[in-house]
Amino acid sequence: MRVVVSVIGHDQVGILAKVTEVCAKHNANVIDVTQSVLQEFFAMIMLVDVEKTDVSLQTFKDEMDQVAKEKSLSIHVMHEDIFNAMHTV
Repeated sequence: MRVVVSVIGHDQVGILAKVTEVCAKHNANVIDVTQSVLQEFFAMIMLVDVEKTDVSLQTFKDEMDQVAKEKSLSIHVMHEDIFNAMHTV
């Protein structure tokens, strides 16, 4: 199973490190990542394989929520199929 992780917020040191730390901690493989800094804003979308994680998807989301809170970011984790359905016309 793959999930899409989106991250938006004010640019600051350590965003990518914190998000990928959660992935590595739970054996989630980052398949693809794109990020941009638009003036003072940071935007990133990651495609992550969570098939071999050692926690539930809800726990994974909860830990990403904690990173979002600590870094004052907006982080959303959603199943790839839901993401694709939302962005298909």
